[in-house]
Amino acid sequence: MTPRAIAPAATAGARIERNKQVVRDYVEAFNRGDAHTLRSLFAPDAVIQGVLKKGQMDEILPIWQELHAGLATDLTIEEMAAEGDVVAVRYTERGTFRGPFFGNPPTGRSYELVAMEWFIVRDGRIRQRWGARDAASQARQVGLPLE
Repeated sequence: MTPRAIAPAATAGARIERNKQVVRDYVEAFNRGDAHTLRSLFAPDAVIQGVLKKGQMDEILPIWQELHAGLATDLTIEEMAAEGDVVAVRYTERGTFRGPFFGNPPTGRSYELVAMEWFIVRDGRIRQRWGARDAASQARQVGLPLE
């Protein structure tokens, strides 16, 4: 093999590792409740879809802040896979219902569940993010009514 044959693979591998690092940075910022860093990691027109809503950062950030303040949500990366611009992550999500959450008073109860997120990362910024978690299990564990 010539160096030219190796270079494209090395470049693709480096891009994938950078994309994975952007997602790791997102997790760290999310766990800290760091709105400024979260904004900087997403493209201005990024679309974010989760269990509670689909929208852009200005619509989603207040939900994330309430998750952090009310449920002390914390994500632990268990597995991460990436190919091209796509990064997929499986987490253990933990938290404790310590403050008001969407009009419900805190119960002090903790929860743990599996959560997954799928990202499109381009040019060092998150362009799209989809999140899935077992919200019914979370509600049961912390004592929220199921609707």
